[in-house]
Amino acid sequence: MRIDVLTIFPELVGGFATHSLLGRAVASGQVDLRVHDLRDATTDVHRTVDDAPFGGGAGMVLRPEPIMETIEAVDPPRPVLALGPGGTTFDQATARRLSDGDGLTLICGRYEGVDQRVLDHVVDEEVSIGDYVLAGGEVAALVVVEAVTRLLPGVMGNRDSAVDESFADGLLEYPQYTRPSSYRGWEVPEVLRSGDHARIARWRRAQSLRRTLDRRPDLVDVRGGLDDQDRALLAEFGLTDPRTV
Repeated sequence: MRIDVLTIFPELVGGFATHSLLGRAVASGQVDLRVHDLRDATTDVHRTVDDAPFGGGAGMVLRPEPIMETIEAVDPPRPVLALGPGGTTFDQATARRLSDGDGLTLICGRYEGVDQRVLDHVVDEEVSIGDYVLAGGEVAALVVVEAVTRLLPGVMGNRDSAVDESFADGLLEYPQYTRPSSYRGWEVPEVLRSGDHARIARWRRAQSLRRTLDRRPDLVDVRGGLDDQDRALLAEFGLTDPRTV
């Protein structure tokens, strides 16, 4: 997969991309990450990429020329995504959709945002990582890159890791434990040490349901609520829907 990132702080993206799963994927050639400095497309001595907004107001706006000329020079992959608080919320389903493609391009906003003409004529989609404001889009771009690339075949060592985790089935992930089995009197649940894999799978499913009901009941509602099988599974392990207690 090829991923292009357009930014005025390329070192923020490039440095992050040398570590962990993403770093290994880049080193192995599974991910072709290309970071473009928008200032390279400027022509003035100050390498200016922003200007005051027409109509007045506080802050500065990224000019269209550096973005447009960079895109025309490097021919980046589609879709082209602009990162900003006005976009649709980025979630696991979006990450999965993007991971099924051949590539994507991310435009990192700064200041008061990007000139609207870029959004109107080049951008395929605007994306937000949450309802808050950042100083720029670089952190958001890293979130998107990390979430998408880890879903690519072979990037994670265990191919089941991307399937058996939070949001993969519309639920939060079940609790995880590792050695030692007893620590300061805190015991790992017996079922996880039983060797009964069918029972372990049922316990994990029940724990995912209960954790989601506790922390993100909206996710359960999106799935249509609990069915009889879900309720029976909760009851098997002495759990209930906290909304009915």
